[in-house]
Amino acid sequence: MPSNNSRQALSDAAARQLSTATKTPPQMQAITPRWLVRMLQWQPVEAGVFRVNRVKDSSAIDVACGHKDEASLPETFVDYETKPREYTLSMISTVLGVHTRVSDLFNSPMDQVREQLRLTVEAVKERQEDQLINNADYGLLNQAAAGQRISTRKGPPTPDDMDDLIAKVWKEPAFFLANPRAIAAFGRECTRRGVPPPTATLFGNAFLTWRGLPLIPCDKLHIKGGKDEGGKTNILLMRVGKDKQGVTGLFQPNLQGEQTPGLSVRFMGINNHAVATYLVTLYCSAAVLTDDALAVLENVDVGNYYDYK
Repeated sequence: MPSNNSRQALSDAAARQLSTATKTPPQMQAITPRWLVRMLQWQPVEAGVFRVNRVKDSSAIDVACGHKDEASLPETFVDYETKPREYTLSMISTVLGVHTRVSDLFNSPMDQVREQLRLTVEAVKERQEDQLINNADYGLLNQAAAGQRISTRKGPPTPDDMDDLIAKVWKEPAFFLANPRAIAAFGRECTRRGVPPPTATLFGNAFLTWRGLPLIPCDKLHIKGGKDEGGKTNILLMRVGKDKQGVTGLFQPNLQGEQTPGLSVRFMGINNHAVATYLVTLYCSAAVLTDDALAVLENVDVGNYYDYK
C-alpha cells in the first residue's frame, strides 16, 4: 500500500509547465464608449483654423409684409461681425516608448508595439472627449453663453428642469449629455413623480430619453464638491451639425501617419538606450456656431434618494 505522502500522478503545478494559458489583450477600465465624439458631426479644418462668421444684428433687417400699394419697399442689408471668433485646433499628444528587447523577445502571440499603441491611442481619445467638455478655451461647458445657463430649482434634476433646458435649445435639439449618476438622479425624480422616462436604442444600446431626446452618459462631466454619494454636476443639451448652426467638432484631415480622422501615429526612431519611440498626436476642437445651440443645467445634485414603502 502506498503511503499517504507518496504521489500516484503528476501534480497540477508540474503539469501546468506544459500547458499554455489562454490570454486576453490588455484591458483598461478607463476606456469608455465616448458617446459625445460619436454624436457630434465633424468638420475638417484647413490650416488648423476655423472661423465662425455671424450676422451682427438680424433684427435690423427690414422687410415689408402685405405690400399692395405703390409705397416704396424698404431697403436693407445684412451686417457681419468684424471680429468673428476663430478656433485654433488644439493638440493632444504623447511619446510612447517600447524597448526593442521587449518587442523582439515577447512578441508572440500578441504584438507588443501594437498593444502599447492601441492603449495609448485609447488614452489620447479619452483625453480628447474630456477636453471637448472641460477645456478652458473650446470646452462646451465654458462656451455656453450666459443666457443659456440655468440652475436647478431645488438641486436634483427634475422633469421641469429638463423642460426648461429644452426651451433654451428648442430648434432641433439632438441630445442631453450628462454624468451617469446625473442620469440616475433624473430617473429617480421621474420615478418619484410616476413618469418613468422611456428608453430608445442607439448604436445598439438602450438610453433613457426625455421628450424624445436621449440622455447620453459621459463621465467627463465631473461631479464636484460631494462626499460619499453626494455632489453636483452639469447637464448639457445641444443641437449639432454645421447645417443646423449647431455644435460642430473640428479636426485636421490628411495627417502623416493618420490612423483615424485627426489622429496620427509616427515612428520617431530608436535611441541609444534601444528604446523605440512613437509620436501619438490628435488635433481637435469644438465650435458653437450660434449661442442657442447649447444650454447648460447647472447645480445638479446627484445625491438625493427616496424611501419607497
